[in-house]
Amino acid sequence: MARNLILSGGLFHDFAATSAALAEVLAEAGVESEITEDIAGALSEPSEVQLITVNALRWQMTQDRFADLREEWRFGLPAEARTTILDHLDRGGGLLCMHSASICFDDWQGWPRVLGGSWTWPKSHHPPLGWTGVRVHGTHPVVAGLRDFDVVDEVYSDLDVLPDVEPLASSNGQPLIWARPVRRGRVFYDALGHDTRSYDNEIHRTLLQRAALWLLKRPVGIRD
Repeated sequence: MARNLILSGGLFHDFAATSAALAEVLAEAGVESEITEDIAGALSEPSEVQLITVNALRWQMTQDRFADLREEWRFGLPAEARTTILDHLDRGGGLLCMHSASICFDDWQGWPRVLGGSWTWPKSHHPPLGWTGVRVHGTHPVVAGLRDFDVVDEVYSDLDVLPDVEPLASSNGQPLIWARPVRRGRVFYDALGHDTRSYDNEIHRTLLQRAALWLLKRPVGIRD
């Protein structure tokens, strides 16, 4: 099985539950996941996994609205961790980024260029958690033949998305999912995944399993 490191943890979400749910989904595609909340520690030395997943909400929290939060929640990504991620991509590795990954690592100016976009305060926002319709676009192997679907989730809106990003799925006109080559590797961003209900949807599960295979540069043939 391919090995995956899930970087997890943070505020406002049940990351323990969603990371476990994501690991279960990916296991069906032949991916074995290790979950850690020690992001800096896990990335302090070269990675030996084929896939790194960011399912976390770790950022500096310099905005006024977070002034009263404890200092221990504030997070900066060390230089060696950035190097580990870039070296992983240089070796042809895959990077799967879920939901709040677009808010993470705001002290690293290069992160939006890796991810393909970013949450920008105060412009970016999301409507209340609830049912939303997700439209699937194009013929990329990850989404080819998949139907539109409904899911309980947050629709991240008004992200700063790079001009070369072509959305594979959207909701209410907002790009939510995309895939892109970065260095010698591949990056996949899925803005869905606020809680475990998102991972209960069969089409979303299939999409993520296909994404893992695409990131690993393996044939994409998971059931529709």
